Amino acid sequence: MIDARNHLSNRSLGPQRQRLLNGNLQVRAFATNLVSNPIFDDLHSFHLVIQGVRPEMPHADSALIPSGLNKSAFWQHVHVQLAALLEGQRNWVTNLANASSLIYSSLLAYEPYFGHGERAVNWCGAYFISALLPDSVFGAYRVGPALIISVFSGFYVVARLFPQPQITQAGAHGDVASEASHNLLLGPFCGKPACQFINTTPDQARGVCADAFIRRQTALVPDVNAYPGHIACDGETQSEIVCPLIVKTSGYETVVGVLDLDCLALGGFTEEDQQGLEGIANLLVQACDW
Repeated sequence: MIDARNHLSNRSLGPQRQRLLNGNLQVRAFATNLVSNPIFDDLHSFHLVIQGVRPEMPHADSALIPSGLNKSAFWQHVHVQLAALLEGQRNWVTNLANASSLIYSSLLAYEPYFGHGERAVNWCGAYFISALLPDSVFGAYRVGPALIISVFSGFYVVARLFPQPQITQAGAHGDVASEASHNLLLGPFCGKPACQFINTTPDQARGVCADAFIRRQTALVPDVNAYPGHIACDGETQSEIVCPLIVKTSGYETVVGVLDLDCLALGGFTEEDQQGLEGIANLLVQACDW
């Protein structure tokens, strides 16, 4: 284990991260090439996952953001932190719960472009095809979302109730999604309560999530009020970005859902955000069994 406190003693990490480095916490450093990160002066930078009493478990401080990051470096930082959180876990419900929380919390902490004010991201989460949420041994069920309110409010569910892989382990492909109920069902998210399902039936679909799902490409919407068929789950939302989650198995591509973010400001998301989120979407589909 690297003593990152000595390595980073002369670097500007911001008061929150510096406070943690000075505390009695174990620090694991992940080396990665992030040349564009302005807070490091060498070709190899270290992204820190702060760990407490049980170093093998994810820690809430993964969402702390070093000061001075530009947009590109910010998304690289979030990507590396998320990869560490996903390590050793393949269940998509668990991973998407942590991913939505990490992205949401990191954006709230990223004051230069988002933060808690008028440019805040007010929703981050996912919608999935209904085939991924089959009936349980106890009848129809849905795993509840992890909704962040103040410190923590969410759910832990016994492992045997979690959905079993329908695509990656079963060897299935595109037909899994095609004959489903043509609905996207609400998955793990952070933010206010959201629409429970979104219709993706051809010629009946509406909204940004449905369009990104059907077209299999990211939808970057600077003004949701000008978008045809926009579904206003939260009337305060002004802009939105939706990235499809595309699983590739045995030469087939299956869109299993979408990653959806809303913002309180017009034009809240840019092409830099799109690039960063598409990288995260790709990381998630590879890190989970669907």
